[in-house]
Amino acid sequence: MPDQIGTPQFEHAALEQDIKRLAVEIQSRRDRPETQGVSSKEVIKQTIQGMQPTDTPAPAPGGNVVQNPLPDYAASAPPETKLEIEYLLELAFHQGILKANAAAQKTSPFVMDAFHDALAGKLYEELQKRGIVE
Repeated sequence: MPDQIGTPQFEHAALEQDIKRLAVEIQSRRDRPETQGVSSKEVIKQTIQGMQPTDTPAPAPGGNVVQNPLPDYAASAPPETKLEIEYLLELAFHQGILKANAAAQKTSPFVMDAFHDALAGKLYEELQKRGIVE
């Protein structure tokens, strides 16, 4: 059996690449005076919102998505809205954050904010495991 220590939770190449990029950008934001005292989740959310496309194409999708990903305030949203948020999360996990961000820009502000909150929350856990944020 192969060694499982150090194996990342996320197995999608696009997301792994985005996480590496996020780590660098989060550290850069943390060094700025305006983010002193800001929570790690908020820094992650701001970083996700500010990510710009690169020339690297996203790989093909595969694997499973996160369970119960929606933020608490989206629990009372209409089913169509919840599905839209979940779709954006799946897109982020399978094809990368940049592609999902581009799709989120075409949605309502509520959907886009809920998507960013849900993604920041999930990535926060992973970034903590990797020692990127506290």
